[in-house]
Amino acid sequence: MISLGGWITPAVSLSPRTPARGPRAVSFPGGVLLHTGHPNPGLSAVLRGERASWRALGLPVIVHLLARDARELERMGERLETIEEVGAIELDLGEATPDDVSSWTRAATRSQIPVIAQFPLGASADLPTQAVQAGAAAVSVGPPRGSLPGPGGRLLEGRLYGPSLLPLGLRTVEQWADRVGAPVLGSGGVTSSAARQAMLDAGASAILFDTILWTEPELLLD
Repeated sequence: MISLGGWITPAVSLSPRTPARGPRAVSFPGGVLLHTGHPNPGLSAVLRGERASWRALGLPVIVHLLARDARELERMGERLETIEEVGAIELDLGEATPDDVSSWTRAATRSQIPVIAQFPLGASADLPTQAVQAGAAAVSVGPPRGSLPGPGGRLLEGRLYGPSLLPLGLRTVEQWADRVGAPVLGSGGVTSSAARQAMLDAGASAILFDTILWTEPELLLD
């Protein structure tokens, strides 16, 4: 049986974000593309509305932060370090330039909360290594981006999830685990106990679950 080590929140930004317009999900063989726009009411509203639920979980809460610049990250970190339910920050660096990786990570680590730097599945190990050198306590594998035809044939861009990502996920974890010098939280196509074990064998220190939690979470308890 797996042991749950924490709960990662949906993306939280400093200011409110509205949902993406138009289609938000397109299925494909072996997965789904999601285009949500990361809607959320902003950090202050999230803390007001969710702290009681976080406390009831009995697990460390990892707040997934989405920021526009290093200053926003510093402000959010200052606020979160006063919240006892928060055990770590996961920093979304999927859209960060190489020059931003170090400065954004350093800004997030100015708080006393451990920082997990997230990069997309398939990313070179160079960027996660750079984040660790800037102070990240661990790195995590996030969903890659892709495009698929939506209604009317217009391409819809979003993040990819599903079992078809497992081969690339295993390859990414293996490469990162050999190079970054910090724990790697693996993900990508983990939808069975066998895939879970393969990810650990590839070098993951822990595993992040996504779509399986929405569909058949009982499969992970085998």
